[in-house]
Amino acid sequence: MKTPPPIERLVANLKRLPGIGEKSATRLAFFLLSAPDTLVTELADAMTRMKQEIVLCSECFDLTEVSPCSLCQDERRDPALLCVVEEPADRAAVERTGGWRGRYFVLGGALSPIDGIGPENLRIAELEARARSGTLKEVVLATNPNAEGDATAHYIAERLRPTGLRLTRIAYGMPMGGDLEYADHVTVGRSLKNRQELS
Repeated sequence: MKTPPPIERLVANLKRLPGIGEKSATRLAFFLLSAPDTLVTELADAMTRMKQEIVLCSECFDLTEVSPCSLCQDERRDPALLCVVEEPADRAAVERTGGWRGRYFVLGGALSPIDGIGPENLRIAELEARARSGTLKEVVLATNPNAEGDATAHYIAERLRPTGLRLTRIAYGMPMGGDLEYADHVTVGRSLKNRQELS
């Protein structure tokens, strides 16, 4: 028996979400079909309101309800320290550590020539303008520790070097609780390269 077109349409749309394959999309579609109308209505309303109410912060380009966002307005944060991340989710990950008391800047991705993402597709011009504003002392490049993130950090460092700002890159290597035996050779190599003095 053929699946009714409304269910097929929902499955097709759910499959467009990251990490959702055919089976997950089908399971979600049938769950929503049997769920109370209030749940489905609330879910649809939440998605619609999210698209209507979320904007980009005019200063850091993070997702927010008001611009400038609460982090950019927080006077307890050091405006001379700027942590540059690729995406809003990366900003959230850094913020969860509780160890960063500066401000943020969201690039909107990483350089990836194979995917057609060049400097003009990221907020590098806006970052340069911020770096030349005279309010910063240090820029921490917290792009992901992969080929694209490394290339992005290197490119930004070259562009910002003339400003005379302190440019740093987050350290990376072995995670706490990890086993050398199971780590890939690149991670182990970076751990050795980024070794620190014992106090």
